[in-house]
Amino acid sequence: MFALTLTAELAGVTNLRPTDSQDTPFWYTFKVQCTSCRETHPKPISVSRFEQNEMSGSRGEANFVWKCKNCKRESSASILAAPTAYEQGEPPKAQKIITFDCRGLEFVEFIPDGEWQAEGLESNTKFTGINLSDDGEWFEYDEKAGDEVSIKELKWDIVRA
Repeated sequence: MFALTLTAELAGVTNLRPTDSQDTPFWYTFKVQCTSCRETHPKPISVSRFEQNEMSGSRGEANFVWKCKNCKRESSASILAAPTAYEQGEPPKAQKIITFDCRGLEFVEFIPDGEWQAEGLESNTKFTGINLSDDGEWFEYDEKAGDEVSIKELKWDIVRA
């Protein structure tokens, strides 16, 4: 099992999480590597926890099934639970966002494409449509709190869980 962790500097916001529901699924984007031949897929792949793909030889289903072009082995990955929100803290600490079970492959890099959401720390203002893919920073103004809010210094890691 592996986990995607995030360390980020949140100012004025908390509960940072991907917008990920049955109606609007989040597609987690990764660079993937075969654990047999160590070949890294040339393009990033995307995985949704709401999509099931059949594995050949009727071995069940997984959120992502991949056949390595180099060694021809079939691998799979499944997201084990809904994402966990990143809580604001001082100093910022690594927190688990999602966990996944990888068989025959490993995710080597996370690409934060897609929409994220957060809440005002004091005001509970809902911030939606947050884009973290450009430069990994986000700035907004919280009308209720009367202050600027931000997400900066994002650091993504994939660790054994």
